[in-house]
Amino acid sequence: MANIKSAKKRILVIRTKTERNKAIKSGVKTAIKKVYAAIEANDKEAAKAALVNATSVIDKATSKGVYHKNTASRKVSRLSKAVNQMA
Repeated sequence: MANIKSAKKRILVIRTKTERNKAIKSGVKTAIKKVYAAIEANDKEAAKAALVNATSVIDKATSKGVYHKNTASRKVSRLSKAVNQMA
């Protein structure tokens, strides 16, 4: 355990930020799973709606600094490609 006051504060701040980032990443993963679930069910309308929602969630995570912009772009691109390839 840290002895210096500023180091103790950093530990607390990092713990808080880690929890926040975990929650945001979990939300992104859930949104992505919903898109793939709609694709598996062959429900194009639900897939498109889930894609819009997932894109929004991913963009919010990027704006908060949880994901790098290229990572977010890659995730959105893969989801869009998967939805567009539906029959």
